[in-house]
Amino acid sequence: MDDVAFDATLRAAAPFQKERTEERKKVAFAIKKSDIQRKIRVKKAANLVLFLVDASWSMAVAERMNATKGAILSLLTDAYQRRDRVGLIVFQKNQATLILPPTNSVQLAQRALADIPVGGKTPLSAGMLMASEILQREKYTHPDVEPLLIILTDGAGNVSIGTMPPNEEAYQFAEQIARNDVRSIVVNMEHESFDQGLAAELAKHLDAPCLTLSELKAENLYRTVKKEMVG
Repeated sequence: MDDVAFDATLRAAAPFQKERTEERKKVAFAIKKSDIQRKIRVKKAANLVLFLVDASWSMAVAERMNATKGAILSLLTDAYQRRDRVGLIVFQKNQATLILPPTNSVQLAQRALADIPVGGKTPLSAGMLMASEILQREKYTHPDVEPLLIILTDGAGNVSIGTMPPNEEAYQFAEQIARNDVRSIVVNMEHESFDQGLAAELAKHLDAPCLTLSELKAENLYRTVKKEMVG
């Protein structure tokens, strides 16, 4: 009986009440099997929010990591009601590191986020490649998932994986992510007075918006992500 839509069933039976005089001698309102309407259950899509964060050396790297950690924990606190998961990749020195594989566990996240490596060069393309691979893998293992990639960077890569110039290589991986229908947001980390438009250029190759948050705080980042999530 849980699946019966009572309002819709009553509406379906109402036009036939006059002709069901025999049945209505026993009941005030006659309902037949053909009147019964079932509830349509709309399955909510689960979100996968993957953060890709520049953890190379800069004055603001601590602020960047604190805002990201706070946003991740807030999103995971919400996720218990749904099947949403959150992950984190950081890139610094010569590599990208998957700090937090996609999870819906606040406890796992708290442990993983406790100690994040920072400093060194900016291997943006390594981060883009790892993000592309993880998103592709998730697409196969969880086809109902809606992925959302959040990149916190100034867009200035200075380490390549192969022989291409660093930024060109990063743009190639960005285009691959866009071709796989992944929604992305670039959060520009460059100070306004030094901005060379590199974050905006990366966003263009991702077919994504490039945002500058007035203040990089966990709450602001969390709100920005929530606005873009499905369901």
